[in-house]
Amino acid sequence: MSRISRRHFLQFAGSTLATFGLSQLDIINKGNRYAKVLAQDTPRKLALLVGINQYPASQRFANLQGCVTDVDLQQELLIHRFGFKPSDIIKLTNDETPDKHPTRQNILTAFEKHLIEQAKPGDVVVFHFSGHGSRLPEPDPIQACRKDNFNSTLVPADDVKNGVVQDIMGRTLFLLMSALNTENVTAVLDSCYSGGGTRGNFRVRSIPSDGLKPSPEEITYQKRWMEQLQLSPEELAHRRCAGVAKGVVFASAQRDEEALDANWGDFSAGAFTYLMTQYLWQQTDNVGSAIAQLTNIIRPLSRQVPLADGNHNQPVYFINKPVPPTDAVITKVEGDKATLWLGGVDKESLEAFQPGATFAIVNDKGQPSGKLELVSPRSGLRGEAKLVEKGATASLQPGMLLQEASRIIPASLKLSIGLDPSLAGETNTAKQALSSINRLEAIPAQPGNLPYPGGVQYIFSRMTAPYQQKLQQQQVANLPATDSIGLFTEGLEPVPESFGEPGETVTKAVERLESKLKALLAARIIKMTLNANASELDMEVSMNLVEQPNQPLARTSTERARNNRPESGQSYSKKLPLNQLFQFRVTNRENSALYFTTLLIDSTGGLVVVFPYQWPASQESMRLEPNQTLLIGDPKQLQLKAIQKGTGEALVIASRSPLKNAAKTLASLAAELKRSEGSIELREPVDVIGDLLDDLRSDRGGLGAVAAKPVSASEMATLSITFEVS
Repeated sequence: MSRISRRHFLQFAGSTLATFGLSQLDIINKGNRYAKVLAQDTPRKLALLVGINQYPASQRFANLQGCVTDVDLQQELLIHRFGFKPSDIIKLTNDETPDKHPTRQNILTAFEKHLIEQAKPGDVVVFHFSGHGSRLPEPDPIQACRKDNFNSTLVPADDVKNGVVQDIMGRTLFLLMSALNTENVTAVLDSCYSGGGTRGNFRVRSIPSDGLKPSPEEITYQKRWMEQLQLSPEELAHRRCAGVAKGVVFASAQRDEEALDANWGDFSAGAFTYLMTQYLWQQTDNVGSAIAQLTNIIRPLSRQVPLADGNHNQPVYFINKPVPPTDAVITKVEGDKATLWLGGVDKESLEAFQPGATFAIVNDKGQPSGKLELVSPRSGLRGEAKLVEKGATASLQPGMLLQEASRIIPASLKLSIGLDPSLAGETNTAKQALSSINRLEAIPAQPGNLPYPGGVQYIFSRMTAPYQQKLQQQQVANLPATDSIGLFTEGLEPVPESFGEPGETVTKAVERLESKLKALLAARIIKMTLNANASELDMEVSMNLVEQPNQPLARTSTERARNNRPESGQSYSKKLPLNQLFQFRVTNRENSALYFTTLLIDSTGGLVVVFPYQWPASQESMRLEPNQTLLIGDPKQLQLKAIQKGTGEALVIASRSPLKNAAKTLASLAAELKRSEGSIELREPVDVIGDLLDDLRSDRGGLGAVAAKPVSASEMATLSITFEVS
């Protein structure tokens, strides 16, 4: 038997980002057949989308980069996923004409004219704001349910004049939402009012408000609406304490947290908006289920904690139309060529959608009808494709939904490491040391608000006194010592067990971190294959305590498995108690055998194989028979136990074909370690993952000079279970 007790296994950092957040505003406290199918027998759907990248040139403001992209993300989602008509969506951004510039007056006028004056009972209304947030003194403080006398605000593209700002206060938005003549209202707010500046390679969507006051026009505007709604100050205060005015409000950060404007490689977008919309392309959930799932999706990026207020049993955007999971949609057609919007592709996999990747055209029931192939490099979330299989498709049409058929894993995928300015005169030495490790790219920080414009996965840095103070304010536990060297995430979260002793040289730090960096690279490569929503295999994985075999802590499955055996809406805690034995159950519901392996990854970078665990392993020992379930973690054979709090991830990789290369490499490693059973920590994880990718390639004619590795959704599946040790 083998008990996993290595110090770094399941010894994780505290959570970073959880569910949808809601207290950033005080109101939050408490023409194609596919579109026609979505629009059938539904009320009118109206949306006002505001995104502000460019602010006036003054000391108060710093420009953002991802807010206009947020508007595009919402627009494409609402049209193609939720059936909104383009003519019923108004956008206010810096890119629009002057009458649609996102000033205070234009925002309020559009809200009144487009939403309040048009919405009727039963209609659906969406208001989205991406930009800076701030806070101002509350004119009439609500003592009963407020910890302070401030009111959160949305910051429009207006300048400050004589100490007076043009911010739209939370109280104003509460009144506007109250005036809507429908209950089906959703507000999405991707801004905050804490912090400011940058955090790692992310901008923070907040600005200071010290000494500033709301404009007299804002106070007068609120009084006018109170009169129209016949609300006394006492009644308004009572309603604001009770919760949202109407419907549901999603927001990106709590009152004292930072909402991030994130860089995703070749485009920027709000971390909250991008991950929310990407999730909704795959699932049309109710509010509660969406929150629970998004907790795990957003967690690795930031310490912001989004929330939602309102009825969690309502479907998101109050629209309950079954639509198949969607990775992309056709937005423009020229003959047999099409422009695609890849809004449903997972952030971990986006780089795998390059020329040669293919998509199946599906109807509103998810049935395939033709195939497209990407023919040029992706630009942000847009790609150019051509029709390569017609199937039953007579011609391409805008709005056609697409599901992944195959992806291309870059053969030269690298791990990008940012070099923090705290390294000062040792930056060049650090760059040389890191670049000497195969497939690592060291990137010095650039001057300006965004130190690594092309994006990085981690930041190599000293723990400075200001960094430590910032982390202490965020109540990060087990902080490394000042002047120690280690790794931060791109959002400036310390990677556990990556920092050494104070005074260590950068050369020694790189030598110490080499195995961890290789494991992080290997994890990045294998996560490129995550495809639970696209895989055509029929399989599922669950996790439970040994003592409670019938009470799963977590469960995941391929889309085909969900279609064949839809779950009853049961939610899972995904919380693993300390020092208790746990196990995984992997079920193959195919009519033919599958071959699989299982890895565990912790937030320190540790990468461990937990199946197979009998050595020497062969490709047949990794075989799972049709309609069979395999238990991983039988205490008589393999004991799995978490020894410290934190987060972890299990990856199950399955294939219709034998994993002969991976089996051979793992058997050699076990022999080198003189192991006959038990889990194995990967010493050269990139090599093992490379062999595994060779096994998964849809073209198995031998690597030779192949520059990239195609992986077919019909031949393999990679499933992930994330969990928190508590």
